[in-house]
This record gives sequence, structure tokens and C-alpha cells, in this order.
Amino acid sequence: MRKLTGLAGSAVALGRSSLGRGAAAMAASATALMLAGAAFAQNAPAAAAPATTQDVPVLGRPIPGGMGFQPAATSIAREQHGLDQLILIIISVIVVFVTLLLLYCAWRFHEKRNPVPAKFTHNSPLEIAWTIVPILILVVIGSFSLPVLFNQLEIPKGDINLKITGNQWYWSYAYTDDQVAFDSFLLPKEKLVQAGYDESDYLLATDTQVVLPVNKIVSVTVTGSDVIHAWYVPAFGVMHSAVPGRLGEFWFKPEKEGIYFGQCTNICGKDHAYMPITVKVVSQEAYDAWLAQAKVDHAADAGPMIERQPAPIAVAPVRLASN
Repeated sequence: MRKLTGLAGSAVALGRSSLGRGAAAMAASATALMLAGAAFAQNAPAAAAPATTQDVPVLGRPIPGGMGFQPAATSIAREQHGLDQLILIIISVIVVFVTLLLLYCAWRFHEKRNPVPAKFTHNSPLEIAWTIVPILILVVIGSFSLPVLFNQLEIPKGDINLKITGNQWYWSYAYTDDQVAFDSFLLPKEKLVQAGYDESDYLLATDTQVVLPVNKIVSVTVTGSDVIHAWYVPAFGVMHSAVPGRLGEFWFKPEKEGIYFGQCTNICGKDHAYMPITVKVVSQEAYDAWLAQAKVDHAADAGPMIERQPAPIAVAPVRLASN
């Protein structure tokens, strides 16, 4: 079951929009990289203490006018980027070949050069070739994409076990092994500089951060409390839908210290655009110090939030029509 839990929420992490590339990448089921907006929290439980001045660089933020992916901060993202480049090369060769073939046919078989067209209707070797070659191309793509997919779905034992709950319109986090839990809200624009962010980080920064140690496996369970949300951090190459009544699973292993931004990618209501994600990756020593303080600051919220079950799915009664 652990292999299957991440499948529903996985999508392809591709930044370019070629139709052939998108279809091939969907077969690969790499994780999606589409930035939506973050969401503004209203009528939510009391927020935790605000973030302090940042002592690590901001690595995972979008760049105005930028193209391509954010720098990979996990092996999952790195594998997706490599797969993307491989598929881009393959489809580029196909596009160039087909374009040249069309131009050659238009020139070679023009009425002036070929006034009397041939009468044959079949060419068995050619028909076999254009059937086998696409099959071989798909086999090559599959041989590289399936290991990437399986690596995402094989959930290893986590050094950190994190439970994420999507709410309208904020995120709740629970470190289930350490009895630490808190809510995370959009950081108001006037408080960005005080918290150590740039003003351009508005709609990306939150008042509390998900703090994680570098080079540790993070095993995540995700659910929703009201409607479907999606937890997505591009630099990690992970996105998973937060579905009420269900627990999804995914994992990642951050390899670089820094701050990484993400956002909810499922339209979840009027404040969907104000529901950001901030993850801070630090050294083990800094994480231990943060965790010790967090156990004091957030101990009161930990029990109810960790024990909170996914919201039940309401099922309407079915009435059979009588004859």
C-alpha cells in the first residue's frame, strides 16, 4: 500500500509545454512543477510564533522572467530534471525529422517534378518501420521514466515524520514523533522585512516555517480538512494532493541548507492564492535547537493536531427507481 499512496497525488514536474513532451512525461509520472499562488488564512486557529531573521539563503524562489526549473534540492527533483532533458532531446529530434520529411516531400513530389504520381498504395517495409520505431522510442522513454516513478513511490523509513493538513486557507504541520504541531499562515506584506524576507517574497513567505535537517529523509503524510488542496515545493520535486478523508504519502531528502517556497496548486476557494508554503532546511545542530524550543512553544497544540483524523467523506443515499 505504501507504494500506491503517492500515485494519486503525483504529477509531472515539467516546465515546458510541448504536447509530445507532456504526454511522455505523464507516462513517467514525475512530480508537477506548476506554481499557483498561496492562500490567505481566515478564521483559522491561533498561529504560532513569527519567523525570525533568516540565517540561511533563500534558494527555492521563482525568478522574474526566468525559464526552466528551480535548482534541484533533492534527488527526486534532480532525476526529474534529467528525465525532462532526455525527453526534450527525443521529441526535438522527432520534430526536426518530421519537419524535414514534410519539406522534402513537398519539394520532391511537387506537380512540376512529379507530374505522373505512382500507383502503388502499400510499402510493407516502410509500414513495419513506422510501427516499430515509435514502439522502440516508448520503450527507451519507459526504461528511464519507470525507475524515476518507482523511486517516488517507494517510501523509505523517515528520519523525520511529518503530517500535513490542508485547510481553507492555511496549512497545519505536525511532527508526529516529537509532539510538535503548529499552523502556518501567509506573512503580511508589512512584516516581511522584519521577518528577514524580501518584499518580493510576498505571497510566498509564511509566519511559521517547516524546519527540517539537511540530508535527512522526510516521510510525509498529507490530508485535507475541508476541500482538496495540494502541497507543492518545486525545488524538492514533490507535489501531493491533500484529499479530505484520505491519507497520502510521499518523501524527499533535502540536500542543501536554505529556504524553499511552495504553494497550493489545487483551486481550493476564494483565498487559494494566499496559501503559501515555506520550508527551512538547516544543519542538524540548528534543527535540534529549533526542535527543543518548538516543544515548548507548540506543545499545547500538538496532541489534538496529531490525533486529528481525516475528515469523513459524506455519501448521499441512493434511491432505486421503481418500475
